[in-house]
Amino acid sequence: MIKELKYLFYILVIFLIFFLTLRYYFSDVNVKNSYRSFKQIDEIIIKHSENLILLNDNTSEIVEYTELSDDNVKKNYNFWKLITNND
Repeated sequence: MIKELKYLFYILVIFLIFFLTLRYYFSDVNVKNSYRSFKQIDEIIIKHSENLILLNDNTSEIVEYTELSDDNVKKNYNFWKLITNND
């Protein structure tokens, strides 16, 4: 009997915690506070972005493009030919 009451008490406590958590999460107070914090974060980002220093681009013509030459042609090997040839 005590064991069943103990399990019932555990289940009630778990449901109570779950219910109260959801109730607070979906409350108007929490929603207002979250929107206020989002707005404050946006204002802070805008404020800090105005003070950023922009650097000049010094990477012009860094990459050199070369033509492919025929000297570096790879041989196409066949697996079975490699096994049979012992050269």
